[in-house]
Amino acid sequence: MNTPKVLAVRAQAALTLATVLQKKASLAGLMGPASDKVAPSEQALLQELCFGSCRWQPQLQSIVGRLLEKPLKPKDSDIHALLLLGLYQIQYMRVPDHAAISTTVDACRALKKPWAEKLLNGILRRFQREKDTILASLASSPAFVTAHPNWLRKQIINCWPEQADAIFAANNAHPPMTLRLERGSSTREDYLALLLKSDIQAQAAPYSRDGIELEKAIDVFKLPGFAEGHVSVQDEAAQLAADLMQLNGGERVLDACCAPGGKTGHLLELGQTLEQPLSEVIALDLEQRRLVRVEENLQRLKKRATLVCADGQDTEQWWDGKMFDRILLDAPCSATGVVRRHPDIKILRNATDIAKLAALQLALLRALWTTLKPGGRLVYATCSVLPTENTSVIETFVGQQDDAQHDPIDAPWGISQPFGRQLFPQNNGHDGFYYACLNKSLG
Repeated sequence: MNTPKVLAVRAQAALTLATVLQKKASLAGLMGPASDKVAPSEQALLQELCFGSCRWQPQLQSIVGRLLEKPLKPKDSDIHALLLLGLYQIQYMRVPDHAAISTTVDACRALKKPWAEKLLNGILRRFQREKDTILASLASSPAFVTAHPNWLRKQIINCWPEQADAIFAANNAHPPMTLRLERGSSTREDYLALLLKSDIQAQAAPYSRDGIELEKAIDVFKLPGFAEGHVSVQDEAAQLAADLMQLNGGERVLDACCAPGGKTGHLLELGQTLEQPLSEVIALDLEQRRLVRVEENLQRLKKRATLVCADGQDTEQWWDGKMFDRILLDAPCSATGVVRRHPDIKILRNATDIAKLAALQLALLRALWTTLKPGGRLVYATCSVLPTENTSVIETFVGQQDDAQHDPIDAPWGISQPFGRQLFPQNNGHDGFYYACLNKSLG
Protein backbone atom coordinates (compact mmCIF):
# COMPACT_ATOMS: atom_id res chain seq x y z
CA MET A 1 0.00 0.00 0.00
CA ASN A 2 1.45 3.35 -1.05
CA THR A 3 1.66 6.10 1.56
CA PRO A 4 0.01 9.29 0.25
CA LYS A 5 2.31 12.25 -0.30
CA VAL A 6 2.12 14.78 2.51
CA LEU A 7 1.19 18.23 1.18
CA ALA A 8 1.45 21.62 2.88
CA VAL A 9 -1.83 22.16 4.71
CA ARG A 10 -2.73 25.45 2.98
CA ALA A 11 -2.01 24.00 -0.45
CA GLN A 12 -4.23 21.01 0.30
CA ALA A 13 -6.93 23.32 1.66
CA ALA A 14 -6.75 25.33 -1.59
CA LEU A 15 -7.16 22.20 -3.72
CA THR A 16 -10.09 21.04 -1.59
CA LEU A 17 -11.82 24.43 -1.61
CA ALA A 18 -11.24 24.83 -5.35
CA THR A 19 -13.08 21.55 -5.97
CA VAL A 20 -16.05 22.89 -3.98
CA LEU A 21 -15.94 26.24 -5.79
CA GLN A 22 -16.08 24.36 -9.08
CA LYS A 23 -19.15 22.49 -7.70
CA LYS A 24 -17.51 19.14 -8.37
CA ALA A 25 -17.88 17.69 -4.86
CA SER A 26 -18.94 18.45 -1.29
CA LEU A 27 -16.72 18.90 1.74
CA ALA A 28 -18.26 15.77 3.24
CA GLY A 29 -16.85 13.70 0.39
CA LEU A 30 -13.54 15.54 0.13
CA MET A 31 -12.33 15.92 3.71
CA GLY A 32 -11.43 12.28 4.34
CA PRO A 33 -9.06 11.90 1.37
CA ALA A 34 -7.73 15.44 1.88
CA SER A 35 -6.91 14.76 5.54
CA ASP A 36 -4.84 11.74 4.51
CA LYS A 37 -2.62 14.05 2.45
CA VAL A 38 -1.51 16.34 5.28
CA ALA A 39 0.40 15.66 8.47
CA PRO A 40 -1.82 14.34 11.32
CA SER A 41 -0.90 17.38 13.40
CA GLU A 42 -2.38 19.66 10.71
CA GLN A 43 -5.66 17.86 10.06
CA ALA A 44 -7.63 20.05 12.46
CA LEU A 45 -6.22 23.16 10.76
CA LEU A 46 -7.19 21.75 7.36
CA GLN A 47 -10.77 21.31 8.53
CA GLU A 48 -10.90 24.79 10.04
CA LEU A 49 -9.55 26.38 6.84
CA CYS A 50 -11.95 24.53 4.54
CA PHE A 51 -15.11 24.77 6.62
CA GLY A 52 -14.42 28.33 7.75
CA SER A 53 -13.73 29.60 4.22
CA CYS A 54 -16.98 28.03 2.99
CA ARG A 55 -18.92 29.44 5.94
CA TRP A 56 -17.79 32.97 5.16
CA GLN A 57 -17.35 32.61 1.40
CA PRO A 58 -20.03 35.22 0.50
CA GLN A 59 -18.13 37.76 2.62
CA LEU A 60 -14.70 36.69 1.43
CA GLN A 61 -15.77 36.79 -2.21
CA SER A 62 -17.15 40.29 -1.70
CA ILE A 63 -13.73 41.36 -0.41
CA VAL A 64 -12.03 39.72 -3.39
CA GLY A 65 -14.28 41.79 -5.64
CA ARG A 66 -12.81 44.92 -4.08
CA LEU A 67 -9.20 43.77 -4.36
CA LEU A 68 -8.90 41.86 -7.62
CA GLU A 69 -8.97 43.93 -10.80
CA LYS A 70 -10.05 41.02 -13.01
CA PRO A 71 -11.12 37.46 -12.14
CA LEU A 72 -8.60 34.67 -12.23
CA LYS A 73 -8.89 32.15 -15.05
CA PRO A 74 -10.87 28.94 -14.35
CA LYS A 75 -7.66 26.90 -14.54
CA ASP A 76 -6.38 28.91 -11.58
CA SER A 77 -9.28 28.11 -9.26
CA ASP A 78 -6.72 26.80 -6.75
CA ILE A 79 -5.14 30.27 -6.57
CA HIS A 80 -8.59 31.84 -6.18
CA ALA A 81 -9.23 29.40 -3.34
CA LEU A 82 -5.85 30.22 -1.81
CA LEU A 83 -6.77 33.91 -1.87
CA LEU A 84 -10.02 33.19 -0.02
CA LEU A 85 -8.08 31.12 2.52
CA GLY A 86 -5.61 33.93 3.10
CA LEU A 87 -8.41 36.43 3.66
CA TYR A 88 -10.18 34.02 5.98
CA GLN A 89 -7.08 33.70 8.15
CA ILE A 90 -6.62 37.48 8.39
CA GLN A 91 -10.30 38.17 9.05
CA TYR A 92 -11.41 35.28 11.24
CA MET A 93 -8.49 33.30 12.65
CA ARG A 94 -6.01 34.14 15.38
CA VAL A 95 -3.09 33.63 13.03
CA PRO A 96 -0.95 36.80 13.02
CA ASP A 97 -1.40 38.69 9.76
CA HIS A 98 2.24 38.35 8.73
CA ALA A 99 2.13 34.59 9.29
CA ALA A 100 -1.19 34.22 7.44
CA ILE A 101 0.20 36.10 4.46
CA SER A 102 3.58 34.37 4.31
CA THR A 103 2.22 30.83 4.68
CA THR A 104 -0.49 31.47 2.09
CA VAL A 105 2.00 32.88 -0.38
CA ASP A 106 4.36 29.95 0.27
CA ALA A 107 1.57 27.55 -0.73
CA CYS A 108 1.84 28.81 -4.32
CA ARG A 109 5.07 26.88 -4.69
CA ALA A 110 3.48 23.70 -3.34
CA LEU A 111 0.76 24.16 -5.99
CA LYS A 112 3.54 24.61 -8.60
CA LYS A 113 2.36 28.12 -9.44
CA PRO A 114 5.17 30.39 -8.22
CA TRP A 115 3.97 33.13 -10.59
CA ALA A 116 1.04 33.73 -8.18
CA GLU A 117 3.25 34.58 -5.19
CA LYS A 118 3.57 38.25 -6.04
CA LEU A 119 -0.14 38.55 -6.85
CA LEU A 120 -1.29 37.01 -3.55
CA ASN A 121 1.28 38.86 -1.50
CA GLY A 122 0.18 42.19 -2.97
CA ILE A 123 -3.56 41.53 -2.53
CA LEU A 124 -3.31 40.23 1.03
CA ARG A 125 -1.01 43.04 2.14
CA ARG A 126 -3.36 45.58 0.60
CA PHE A 127 -6.25 44.08 2.58
CA GLN A 128 -4.12 44.22 5.71
CA ARG A 129 -3.48 47.95 5.13
CA GLU A 130 -6.95 48.95 3.94
CA LYS A 131 -9.06 46.49 5.92
CA ASP A 132 -11.25 49.02 7.74
CA THR A 133 -11.98 51.01 4.59
CA ILE A 134 -12.79 47.92 2.53
CA LEU A 135 -15.07 46.45 5.17
CA ALA A 136 -16.87 49.79 5.58
CA SER A 137 -17.47 49.92 1.83
CA LEU A 138 -19.22 46.53 2.02
CA ALA A 139 -21.40 47.33 5.03
CA SER A 140 -24.44 47.96 2.80
CA SER A 141 -24.05 44.72 0.82
CA PRO A 142 -26.73 42.21 1.95
CA ALA A 143 -24.67 39.21 0.84
CA PHE A 144 -21.70 40.52 2.84
CA VAL A 145 -23.73 41.40 5.95
CA THR A 146 -25.58 38.08 6.11
CA ALA A 147 -22.78 35.90 4.66
CA HIS A 148 -25.41 34.16 2.52
CA PRO A 149 -25.67 33.96 -1.27
CA ASN A 150 -28.34 36.31 -2.55
CA TRP A 151 -30.74 33.63 -3.75
CA LEU A 152 -30.81 31.94 -0.34
CA ARG A 153 -30.89 35.23 1.56
CA LYS A 154 -33.93 36.38 -0.44
CA GLN A 155 -35.80 33.10 0.02
CA ILE A 156 -35.24 33.07 3.77
CA ILE A 157 -36.36 36.69 4.11
CA ASN A 158 -39.42 36.13 1.90
CA CYS A 159 -40.47 32.98 3.76
CA TRP A 160 -39.49 33.94 7.29
CA PRO A 161 -39.20 37.74 7.63
CA GLU A 162 -39.47 37.64 11.43
CA GLN A 163 -36.96 34.81 11.88
CA ALA A 164 -34.54 35.67 9.06
CA ASP A 165 -31.86 37.44 11.11
CA ALA A 166 -31.80 34.63 13.68
CA ILE A 167 -31.56 32.02 10.90
CA PHE A 168 -28.63 33.86 9.31
CA ALA A 169 -26.84 34.10 12.67
CA ALA A 170 -27.39 30.42 13.47
CA ASN A 171 -26.25 29.35 9.98
CA ASN A 172 -22.99 31.27 10.45
CA ALA A 173 -22.29 29.82 13.91
CA HIS A 174 -20.38 26.67 14.76
CA PRO A 175 -22.79 23.78 15.38
CA PRO A 176 -23.14 22.31 18.86
CA MET A 177 -22.39 18.69 19.69
CA THR A 178 -25.52 16.84 20.79
CA LEU A 179 -25.80 13.26 21.98
CA ARG A 180 -28.59 10.71 21.88
CA LEU A 181 -28.60 8.38 24.86
CA GLU A 182 -29.80 4.85 24.16
CA ARG A 183 -33.19 4.57 25.77
CA GLY A 184 -33.08 1.84 28.37
CA SER A 185 -29.29 1.80 28.80
CA SER A 186 -29.32 4.44 31.53
CA THR A 187 -31.41 7.33 32.73
CA ARG A 188 -30.46 10.69 31.32
CA GLU A 189 -29.84 12.01 34.83
CA ASP A 190 -27.43 9.18 35.56
CA TYR A 191 -25.56 9.70 32.30
CA LEU A 192 -25.27 13.44 32.91
CA ALA A 193 -23.76 12.63 36.31
CA LEU A 194 -21.34 10.24 34.61
CA LEU A 195 -20.31 12.98 32.16
CA LEU A 196 -19.77 15.41 35.03
CA LYS A 197 -17.62 12.83 36.78
CA SER A 198 -15.54 12.67 33.58
CA ASP A 199 -15.27 16.49 33.64
CA ILE A 200 -17.53 16.83 30.58
CA GLN A 201 -20.01 19.69 30.96
CA ALA A 202 -23.46 18.95 29.53
CA GLN A 203 -27.17 19.46 30.00
CA ALA A 204 -30.42 17.77 29.00
CA ALA A 205 -31.77 18.79 25.59
CA PRO A 206 -35.08 20.64 25.94
CA TYR A 207 -37.22 18.68 23.46
CA SER A 208 -35.81 15.20 22.86
CA ARG A 209 -36.12 12.97 25.90
CA ASP A 210 -33.00 11.14 24.77
CA GLY A 211 -30.94 14.26 23.98
CA ILE A 212 -27.91 15.70 25.77
CA GLU A 213 -26.15 18.92 24.76
CA LEU A 214 -22.41 19.18 25.37
CA GLU A 215 -20.92 22.50 26.38
CA LYS A 216 -18.14 21.91 23.85
CA ALA A 217 -17.28 19.27 21.29
CA ILE A 218 -14.96 16.44 22.30
CA ASP A 219 -13.52 13.26 20.83
CA VAL A 220 -16.40 10.75 20.75
CA PHE A 221 -14.21 8.00 22.20
CA LYS A 222 -13.87 10.06 25.39
CA LEU A 223 -17.63 9.74 25.91
CA PRO A 224 -18.56 7.11 28.50
CA GLY A 225 -20.32 4.22 26.78
CA PHE A 226 -19.72 5.39 23.21
CA ALA A 227 -17.68 2.38 22.12
CA GLU A 228 -20.31 0.12 23.70
CA GLY A 229 -23.09 1.77 21.69
CA HIS A 230 -24.91 3.39 24.61
CA VAL A 231 -24.64 6.91 23.21
CA SER A 232 -24.50 8.43 19.72
CA VAL A 233 -23.89 11.83 18.22
CA GLN A 234 -27.12 13.15 16.70
CA ASP A 235 -28.71 16.58 16.51
CA GLU A 236 -31.74 17.09 18.72
CA ALA A 237 -34.07 17.91 15.82
CA ALA A 238 -33.22 14.61 14.12
CA GLN A 239 -33.96 12.77 17.38
CA LEU A 240 -37.61 13.85 17.25
CA ALA A 241 -38.42 11.49 14.36
CA ALA A 242 -38.54 8.27 16.38
CA ASP A 243 -41.31 9.36 18.74
CA LEU A 244 -43.33 10.86 15.87
CA MET A 245 -43.50 7.37 14.36
CA GLN A 246 -45.75 6.28 17.27
CA LEU A 247 -44.41 2.74 17.43
CA ASN A 248 -46.47 0.33 19.52
CA GLY A 249 -44.61 -2.92 18.85
CA GLY A 250 -44.83 -5.55 16.17
CA GLU A 251 -44.68 -3.10 13.26
CA ARG A 252 -42.83 -3.56 10.00
CA VAL A 253 -40.90 -0.31 9.54
CA LEU A 254 -39.23 1.34 6.54
CA ASP A 255 -36.56 3.99 7.02
CA ALA A 256 -36.27 5.49 3.54
CA CYS A 257 -33.22 7.56 2.56
CA CYS A 258 -31.71 6.26 5.79
CA ALA A 259 -28.01 7.14 5.61
CA PRO A 260 -26.00 7.66 7.74
CA GLY A 261 -28.28 5.61 9.96
CA GLY A 262 -28.83 7.77 13.03
CA LYS A 263 -32.61 7.56 12.83
CA THR A 264 -32.45 3.84 11.97
CA GLY A 265 -30.49 3.23 15.15
CA HIS A 266 -32.90 5.35 17.17
CA LEU A 267 -35.91 3.41 15.86
CA LEU A 268 -34.23 0.12 16.74
CA GLU A 269 -33.35 1.39 20.20
CA LEU A 270 -36.91 2.54 20.78
CA GLY A 271 -38.22 -0.79 19.48
CA GLN A 272 -36.29 -2.65 22.18
CA THR A 273 -38.19 -0.78 24.90
CA LEU A 274 -41.61 -1.94 23.63
CA GLU A 275 -43.46 -4.95 25.02
CA GLN A 276 -43.54 -6.50 21.56
CA PRO A 277 -40.43 -6.12 19.36
CA LEU A 278 -40.63 -4.64 15.89
CA SER A 279 -41.16 -7.33 13.27
CA GLU A 280 -38.61 -5.82 10.85
CA VAL A 281 -36.79 -2.58 10.11
CA ILE A 282 -35.71 -2.03 6.51
CA ALA A 283 -33.13 0.70 5.94
CA LEU A 284 -33.26 1.88 2.33
CA ASP A 285 -30.79 4.16 0.57
CA LEU A 286 -29.81 4.93 -3.00
CA GLU A 287 -26.02 4.58 -2.61
CA GLN A 288 -24.12 1.53 -1.43
CA ARG A 289 -21.24 3.60 -0.05
CA ARG A 290 -23.71 5.38 2.24
CA LEU A 291 -25.13 2.07 3.42
CA VAL A 292 -21.63 1.04 4.49
CA ARG A 293 -21.75 3.92 6.98
CA VAL A 294 -25.20 2.78 8.15
CA GLU A 295 -23.89 -0.74 8.74
CA GLU A 296 -20.89 0.58 10.70
CA ASN A 297 -23.14 2.70 12.92
CA LEU A 298 -25.53 -0.18 13.56
CA GLN A 299 -22.65 -2.51 14.41
CA ARG A 300 -21.42 -0.11 17.09
CA LEU A 301 -24.96 0.08 18.48
CA LYS A 302 -25.23 -3.72 18.32
CA LYS A 303 -28.45 -3.37 16.32
CA ARG A 304 -29.59 -5.08 13.13
CA ALA A 305 -31.72 -3.92 10.23
CA THR A 306 -32.30 -5.15 6.70
CA LEU A 307 -30.19 -2.89 4.48
CA VAL A 308 -31.42 -2.35 0.92
CA CYS A 309 -29.65 -0.36 -1.80
CA ALA A 310 -32.20 0.98 -4.29
CA ASP A 311 -34.07 4.04 -5.51
CA GLY A 312 -37.08 4.47 -3.26
CA GLN A 313 -39.19 5.54 -6.24
CA ASP A 314 -38.60 2.23 -8.03
CA THR A 315 -40.68 -0.03 -5.79
CA GLU A 316 -40.60 -2.86 -8.32
CA GLN A 317 -36.83 -3.04 -7.85
CA TRP A 318 -36.73 -3.41 -4.07
CA TRP A 319 -40.16 -3.92 -2.47
CA ASP A 320 -41.27 -7.48 -1.69
CA GLY A 321 -44.98 -6.62 -1.65
CA LYS A 322 -45.35 -6.88 2.14
CA MET A 323 -46.94 -3.69 3.43
CA PHE A 324 -45.29 -1.44 6.00
CA ASP A 325 -46.98 -0.29 9.21
CA ARG A 326 -44.69 2.71 9.55
CA ILE A 327 -42.55 4.65 7.07
CA LEU A 328 -40.00 7.35 7.82
CA LEU A 329 -39.13 9.36 4.72
CA ASP A 330 -36.13 11.57 5.45
CA ALA A 331 -36.32 13.12 2.01
CA PRO A 332 -33.38 14.46 -0.01
CA CYS A 333 -33.48 18.24 0.33
CA SER A 334 -31.56 21.51 0.06
CA ALA A 335 -30.16 21.04 3.59
CA THR A 336 -30.76 24.74 4.24
CA GLY A 337 -31.50 23.93 7.89
CA VAL A 338 -28.02 22.48 8.46
CA VAL A 339 -25.86 25.09 6.72
CA ARG A 340 -23.76 25.48 9.85
CA ARG A 341 -22.79 21.79 9.62
CA HIS A 342 -22.37 21.87 5.84
CA PRO A 343 -21.33 25.44 4.99
CA ASP A 344 -20.42 24.45 1.43
CA ILE A 345 -24.18 24.48 0.79
CA LYS A 346 -23.73 28.23 0.34
CA ILE A 347 -21.57 27.44 -2.68
CA LEU A 348 -23.03 24.20 -4.03
CA ARG A 349 -26.75 25.02 -3.99
CA ASN A 350 -28.58 27.45 -6.24
CA ALA A 351 -32.15 28.72 -6.64
CA THR A 352 -33.06 26.29 -9.41
CA ASP A 353 -32.35 23.30 -7.15
CA ILE A 354 -35.37 23.89 -4.92
CA ALA A 355 -38.15 23.14 -7.41
CA LYS A 356 -36.27 20.05 -8.61
CA LEU A 357 -35.92 18.79 -5.05
CA ALA A 358 -39.60 19.42 -4.33
CA ALA A 359 -40.52 17.34 -7.39
CA LEU A 360 -38.27 14.51 -6.18
CA GLN A 361 -39.74 14.67 -2.68
CA LEU A 362 -43.28 14.44 -4.05
CA ALA A 363 -42.32 11.51 -6.30
CA LEU A 364 -40.82 9.63 -3.35
CA LEU A 365 -43.93 10.28 -1.27
CA ARG A 366 -46.21 8.93 -4.01
CA ALA A 367 -44.11 5.80 -4.53
CA LEU A 368 -43.65 4.93 -0.87
CA TRP A 369 -47.30 5.59 -0.04
CA THR A 370 -48.24 2.54 -2.12
CA THR A 371 -46.20 0.36 0.26
CA LEU A 372 -47.96 1.65 3.41
CA LYS A 373 -50.81 -0.46 4.70
CA PRO A 374 -54.23 1.08 5.44
CA GLY A 375 -54.13 2.42 8.99
CA GLY A 376 -50.38 2.94 8.70
CA ARG A 377 -48.37 6.09 9.40
CA LEU A 378 -45.76 7.98 7.37
CA VAL A 379 -43.48 10.62 8.87
CA TYR A 380 -42.02 13.04 6.32
CA ALA A 381 -38.83 14.87 7.31
CA THR A 382 -36.35 17.28 5.75
CA CYS A 383 -33.46 19.35 7.08
CA SER A 384 -34.70 22.32 5.05
CA VAL A 385 -36.20 25.64 6.18
CA LEU A 386 -37.82 26.36 2.80
CA PRO A 387 -41.62 25.80 2.65
CA THR A 388 -41.38 24.79 -1.03
CA GLU A 389 -39.78 21.53 0.13
CA ASN A 390 -41.89 21.16 3.24
CA THR A 391 -45.47 22.23 3.87
CA SER A 392 -46.08 22.84 0.14
CA VAL A 393 -45.05 19.27 -0.73
CA ILE A 394 -47.38 17.82 1.89
CA GLU A 395 -50.22 20.12 0.87
CA THR A 396 -49.89 18.99 -2.75
CA PHE A 397 -49.71 15.32 -1.78
CA VAL A 398 -52.72 15.41 0.56
CA GLY A 399 -54.71 17.29 -2.07
CA GLN A 400 -54.03 14.53 -4.61
CA GLN A 401 -54.21 11.47 -2.34
CA ASP A 402 -57.70 10.76 -1.02
CA ASP A 403 -56.55 8.25 1.60
CA ALA A 404 -53.86 10.56 3.09
CA GLN A 405 -54.87 12.23 6.33
CA HIS A 406 -52.68 14.97 7.77
CA ASP A 407 -52.12 14.49 11.50
CA PRO A 408 -51.11 17.88 13.01
CA ILE A 409 -48.15 17.74 15.40
CA ASP A 410 -48.86 19.12 18.86
CA ALA A 411 -45.42 19.86 20.26
CA PRO A 412 -43.51 22.53 22.19
CA TRP A 413 -40.86 22.76 19.47
CA GLY A 414 -40.90 24.65 16.17
CA ILE A 415 -43.86 26.51 14.73
CA SER A 416 -47.06 25.13 13.24
CA GLN A 417 -47.46 25.22 9.47
CA PRO A 418 -50.57 24.62 7.33
CA PHE A 419 -49.15 21.09 7.09
CA GLY A 420 -46.50 19.86 9.52
CA ARG A 421 -44.20 21.75 11.85
CA GLN A 422 -41.04 23.77 11.14
CA LEU A 423 -37.96 24.07 13.34
CA PHE A 424 -35.33 26.76 12.75
CA PRO A 425 -31.62 26.38 13.55
CA GLN A 426 -30.85 27.63 17.04
CA ASN A 427 -27.59 28.96 18.39
CA ASN A 428 -26.33 26.28 20.81
CA GLY A 429 -29.47 24.29 20.02
CA HIS A 430 -31.10 22.10 17.40
CA ASP A 431 -30.74 22.29 13.62
CA GLY A 432 -33.36 23.51 11.18
CA PHE A 433 -35.79 20.68 10.44
CA TYR A 434 -39.32 19.99 9.20
CA TYR A 435 -41.73 17.20 10.09
CA ALA A 436 -45.17 16.21 8.87
CA CYS A 437 -47.21 13.16 9.85
CA LEU A 438 -49.63 11.40 7.51
CA ASN A 439 -52.00 8.55 8.38
CA LYS A 440 -53.46 6.25 5.73
CA SER A 441 -57.20 5.83 6.03
CA LEU A 442 -58.69 2.36 6.43
CA GLY A 443 -61.44 2.88 3.87
